[in-house]
Amino acid sequence: MTNIVLNVLVLVVLAAVSWPVLRRLRAWPLVWATLHLCVLTAVFDTIMIDVGLYVFDPAKILGVHVWGAPLEDFAYAIAAAVLVPVLWTVLGRSPRTSSRPDGHPAAGPDAAPPGAEG
Repeated sequence: MTNIVLNVLVLVVLAAVSWPVLRRLRAWPLVWATLHLCVLTAVFDTIMIDVGLYVFDPAKILGVHVWGAPLEDFAYAIAAAVLVPVLWTVLGRSPRTSSRPDGHPAAGPDAAPPGAEG
């Protein structure tokens, strides 16, 4: 199996699992983050490949490079740009850390009763 096939499979599964959360998020910040991560990937992967930190098996890649980084290497940046906001949204919704819509902190076991502020 080539790297591109594996990357596409992982990205398709990630998109399918993340879709219920992704469709509620604003698209522009996700696109902006993905673009920046891909630029950083192009720069730093090119440097790491040039100095010999890692080598790709030519039989496993398409041979298409963006600057010096193989096309397949950008799947990790895309996956991170999708997965991190989805996890942030899903895991960040706890009653102890979220705020109520009226701006007051959420009531919890340590919350003072109403009117006891001083």
